[in-house]
Amino acid sequence: MTTRLNIVALAPDAVKGLMAVEASIAGSGIEHGLLELVRLRASQINGCAYCIHMHVTDALKYGETDMRMHLLAAWRDSSVFTDRERAALNWTETLTHVSRAGAPNIDYAVLQSQFNAVEIANLTVLIGTINLWNRLQIGLHAVAALDAPTAIAA
Repeated sequence: MTTRLNIVALAPDAVKGLMAVEASIAGSGIEHGLLELVRLRASQINGCAYCIHMHVTDALKYGETDMRMHLLAAWRDSSVFTDRERAALNWTETLTHVSRAGAPNIDYAVLQSQFNAVEIANLTVLIGTINLWNRLQIGLHAVAALDAPTAIAA
């Protein structure tokens, strides 16, 4: 796949604004590992290879395990995620699929059981932001810097 255009070069002020939002979220007090799980889950749902690559790499830097990332798509059926993580992942899926059912009160109540109002605000901004990044990278065919494909040993 060939990148369609370089958003950083062509819309630098817009990207600076998005990076300011990212910096604000990073300083919100929400655990960095949890922020990466949220980014990764939304990116999985949206099918953004560029963002999946980025957020797997970042999650590993924050101490996330391979197994938990492998189980992320099936978080509802796995015992390796905390109640706080489950609430955040549920809200991530709810807002990423917002056109299906809106944002039901039951999903918000689960979120409120684990997060305070400031954390909910920041988590909601994060989810909106990663969904925007996914759409930018998918739409512009961003290509992650990956190693060349290798054959799996028999």
